[in-house]
Amino acid sequence: MWTEELLARYLSGEALEIVREHSRYVMRLALQVAGRLQMTPAEMVFIEEAAMLHDIGVCQVNAPSLGLYGTQRYIMHGVLGRLILEQEGYPLHALVCERHTGVGITSEDIVRQKLPLPERDMCPISLAEQVICFADLFYSKKPGNVHIQKSIDKIRGNLAAFGQAKVQIFEEWLLQFGTPSFKT
Repeated sequence: MWTEELLARYLSGEALEIVREHSRYVMRLALQVAGRLQMTPAEMVFIEEAAMLHDIGVCQVNAPSLGLYGTQRYIMHGVLGRLILEQEGYPLHALVCERHTGVGITSEDIVRQKLPLPERDMCPISLAEQVICFADLFYSKKPGNVHIQKSIDKIRGNLAAFGQAKVQIFEEWLLQFGTPSFKT
């Protein structure tokens, strides 16, 4: 699959294995949701590709627990992924990278939290972006736990740390996308 070859151009060793495994879980869940929503075959292909590439930007971050020794902070991985995929010629896939963190990051979040990000909204807009973002909430990249699905309550708790509005977005997605069955 070309997406895995692209990941391997930017990542190697333990980091590649973690990101590849995490992305496969996210992709499977996103495809399950997309199937439930009866998305088109073209949308399904896009979701498969973009879900595999959504974390490519971690190649430039400093996260030693993931085997990553770049110079950027982890919060930057979405923006960095966007730049990489735009340079590679995948502008729509690039938007998924930038917009997949949590349930999205607003320009108000960036200012309020003093995040080292460009001051712009980075929230999933298209249905495909939302589906991938939703699926990503259920899996971490923590070594040894990549395969473990987070509970809905755990996700709610994680999002609550950033405000009730973030939890509300997740609740709306649960209603729209359904509760995952994890037969992935």
